Amino acid sequence: MIIRPATRQDLPELLKLSQSIPGGMTSMPFDKSTWQKKLEAVEESFCTPTVKDKEAIYFFVLEDMESGEIVGTSGMHSGVGMNRPFYNYRLSRHVSKSSELDITVKSTSLILCNDFTGDTELVSLFLKEGHRQGKNGQFLSRVRFLFMHEFTDIFSDRVFAEIRGWLDAEGSSPFWDSLGKKFFNMPYFKADFISAVNGSQFISDLMPRLPVYLELLTPEAVAVIGKPNKEAAAAKKLLEKEGFYYHDTVDIFDAGPVVECDKNRIESINSINKFAVVSGLHEANMSDASECIISNCRFKEFRAAIGKVHIQEDSTIHVEDSVFDAIRIQPGDQVSILPLR
Repeated sequence: MIIRPATRQDLPELLKLSQSIPGGMTSMPFDKSTWQKKLEAVEESFCTPTVKDKEAIYFFVLEDMESGEIVGTSGMHSGVGMNRPFYNYRLSRHVSKSSELDITVKSTSLILCNDFTGDTELVSLFLKEGHRQGKNGQFLSRVRFLFMHEFTDIFSDRVFAEIRGWLDAEGSSPFWDSLGKKFFNMPYFKADFISAVNGSQFISDLMPRLPVYLELLTPEAVAVIGKPNKEAAAAKKLLEKEGFYYHDTVDIFDAGPVVECDKNRIESINSINKFAVVSGLHEANMSDASECIISNCRFKEFRAAIGKVHIQEDSTIHVEDSVFDAIRIQPGDQVSILPLR
């Protein structure tokens, strides 16, 4: 298995993959024209490193080298909201008191905000069901931090991820049904799809600007605010291990939690080391080897794989033979490694 940047040639495989993805993942809609535009933007982003205040999409695929099948994806969207508005709801607490009645009222409201404008968003973490085993999920999630560590100047100081929100057995969002549907007059998945394909300007046009008090929503809607979809719970746990935390910000469609972390506090980024490759890993020292995610430290031709390595006292490294062809390295090249959990 290797992880590499997506290209326009991956369009048929990615369309097939997105067809199997459950609803609520707006970064991977089942729509050919949207994928075409996205892959063009990805290729443009990988042409040359950009400044961190400009929008760019770094989208990776997990490829089975034997079959050529794409079985997973992950990515990063830097400079979020610089080209088109990016919205979330922030929860705000209020306390009111009447001295005459001796009554204190505590309430919570949702405030439409653009707090993450210019930041880096982790997106599109998906692994095909038959491959959700071993260390594939960890590989997909953490490889982004190898790339971020290597090219840190193009990414913002704050990194965040929108976790898919809770849906019922029929695929409906209690939060959307209680709030958004009343202003947009459309079901959850249609609004989510429009946002993915056409952008979120319609939110700015139609969503109420004044705070929305939770007391006016249904109990079912309030109960799922900040609650992840069962399909996304594992992704949330992976990010929490990295130091990401939920801080009262949610998605505007399904109220899924938004988790965030300072880039310099991400555990994986602080666990990465760079070495010069000496040679392959021979059977004689396999017993001393450790399993790591290994990347070739390149930008446009970024490649990463899981393999065993043996670190020498002189800060050089022996790498498992199969990794050489997989990530296109040779003796003398630099590699970055991230130990697997």
